[in-house]
Amino acid sequence: MRRSSRPGARSAAHGNLPTELNRFVGRHEELAQLGRLLTDARLVTVTGVGGVGKTRFALRAADVLQERYADGVWLAELSTLPDPELLEHAVVEALGLTDHTSRPPRGVLLEHLAGREFLLVLDGFEHLVDACADLVRELLRRTPGLRVLATGRMPLAIDGEQAFELAPMPSPDAVALFTDRAIGWQPAFRLTDDNGATVEELCRRLDGIPLALELAAGRLRALSVEQVLDRLDDRFRLLTGGARGALPRHQTLRTAIGWSHELCTPEQRLLWARLSVFAGQFDLEAAEYVCGGPELPGADVLDVLDELLAQSVVTREDSASGVRYRMLDTVREYGGDWLTATGDSARLSRRHRDWYLGLATWCELDWFSPRQAEVAARVDSELPNLRKAMEYSLDSPLEAHLGQYLAGTLWFYWVGCGRLAEGRHWLDHALEAETEHEAYQLKALWVLGHVTVLQGDVIGALAALQECRDGAELSGNAAATAYAVHRSGCLALVSDDMPRAEELLREALVRYREIGELNSNVLMGQVELAMAVAFRGDLAQAVLICEEVTEVCEDHGERWTLAYALAYVARTHGRPERARELLVECLAIDRTFHDLLGLVLALELLALVTLDQDDPAEAAVLQGAAERIWPSVGLPLFGSAYFSEPHTLCEQQARERLRDGTYEKLRREGAELAMDTAVARALAGPVRPAALRSRAVPPPRENAPHTREPAASRPVRSEETTG
Repeated sequence: MRRSSRPGARSAAHGNLPTELNRFVGRHEELAQLGRLLTDARLVTVTGVGGVGKTRFALRAADVLQERYADGVWLAELSTLPDPELLEHAVVEALGLTDHTSRPPRGVLLEHLAGREFLLVLDGFEHLVDACADLVRELLRRTPGLRVLATGRMPLAIDGEQAFELAPMPSPDAVALFTDRAIGWQPAFRLTDDNGATVEELCRRLDGIPLALELAAGRLRALSVEQVLDRLDDRFRLLTGGARGALPRHQTLRTAIGWSHELCTPEQRLLWARLSVFAGQFDLEAAEYVCGGPELPGADVLDVLDELLAQSVVTREDSASGVRYRMLDTVREYGGDWLTATGDSARLSRRHRDWYLGLATWCELDWFSPRQAEVAARVDSELPNLRKAMEYSLDSPLEAHLGQYLAGTLWFYWVGCGRLAEGRHWLDHALEAETEHEAYQLKALWVLGHVTVLQGDVIGALAALQECRDGAELSGNAAATAYAVHRSGCLALVSDDMPRAEELLREALVRYREIGELNSNVLMGQVELAMAVAFRGDLAQAVLICEEVTEVCEDHGERWTLAYALAYVARTHGRPERARELLVECLAIDRTFHDLLGLVLALELLALVTLDQDDPAEAAVLQGAAERIWPSVGLPLFGSAYFSEPHTLCEQQARERLRDGTYEKLRREGAELAMDTAVARALAGPVRPAALRSRAVPPPRENAPHTREPAASRPVRSEETTG
């Protein structure tokens, strides 16, 4: 029986395939053949020369075939990944599996894929072939519902693999592709009896390689088809040299790119080479700073970039963070060879790193502002370049301190945007370096302590925070001391040591005031203090603290910390309707920032509020939805008696009010919901079928919501946690 027949399973049937920006042309027979291979084989690798269209072909096939897979088709783009150690993190990220725990990402993948019907597309793995082969081998061995479609210039060479070599386009398809792209540049262009033979000859000379055809079509903005063919013919003898014994198609591709390069002006060639320093997307400001300089002033970069766009050397992409640009991998590699030949590669790499140091610094400052969502989207877009900047710095002993600075400065992204696992990777790597820049090292240590606390790694957190505090006190670094004390208080909070938590958090807030520190971390310290105070029985003071935080957040446009404050005010609020409004706002904020911890805590509280609103059936569904998310966060409710109290109370009362094992059935239904589906359901509000309402036992009179203190506002008393 297909998984899609189970309740709630179809809600998870989705993926992350990008939208096609222009028309897919030809390849009908190859698509059908690939579809047949994926029926019989669990791993199919599309191979072929660079520029033959492997990525576009695989994505088209995945889109056509996605109805086969109950749990969706997911793409992991690997071409910009600098380090094999990041491979598993990248696949976790591609599957949308925000994971706050310290578990190895491979374990996260295996757990998520178990029992699911999945197609995973791995694009551009050739520089990670050994790591990728090892990962795919284990995933396929242990998750029988998984199928993998990979693209690269060579097979993975593991058992069961079916290699599919994508050939250049046959003449009719090549002509159709060239014509389609030519019309994109020259809307009046048509294939006619007069130009048909010339177009066919051009496509033949370019061996039907899609990248070469698209580059040639881009030339029609300035040249006729005859001129394009004539100029290509002139360049063949000049540019077909190369490695002895190289495949003709490799020579043809290099010829096509080289021919386009030869037609560029000196300024265009120079910018092409310099742009190759970017990984993935980049924006105009970055291009102007990094690529401007001798022989190409920054003020001229825009005009030259526009010319490269017109020639299809660079492509434009519109994203959540604005207009972005990108070069295809093969085009970027060609430019990189030219950059190396100019002897300017080291200077450009440093300028690239310096730009992203500045960007990270600006983003950290701007995180505490109304632009938080823009900052999160910007860092999402820039992550490949930030990774490259960190790697560049950490590879040099003399500049490793800048890698520590970058890893620490991105704390808001690691913690606030659901990137704890990758943050832990970079922080651990950065702290392996011996540097003399103690301030950067101390910051990386307290950020590591923050990350490990949220991951539930008590030993790792204690070690990092103690080392940070000792070093900070020895050097007189007041800021690092305050942060170390703060995160130690947070560790005590989730460890149920409320007296110690309150003591440390109050101390940290005093230290912050002494040095004039005010940001999202400081406000989060106040929210955490409110939790400790409430858990010790003083609800009124806790609400006052959170209301103060809410005012500051609203004054500064801060949303991330506001979500936590709203959730906690909701927990102590006497009106379920108002509590729901606050929690819905909290969920919307957490979803914006991919903050899985805040999101699951809000779901837990919303389940209890839903119960208070006389809907035990929907409360059970929400508890099941939260249950599915917790393994990606860590130990459910931190293993804390205090944090667990709303959940326990909700489950106990929902079980009592639902008959015939209905609670378990509904909880399992909730556990089948994908996270986005569960959040959308919670944001929309409960809609109960009459059949479910009829199964619920009315609450006892003495527990009616209007006559009792809300369960969410009742503190756990000491005798309840010790007996």
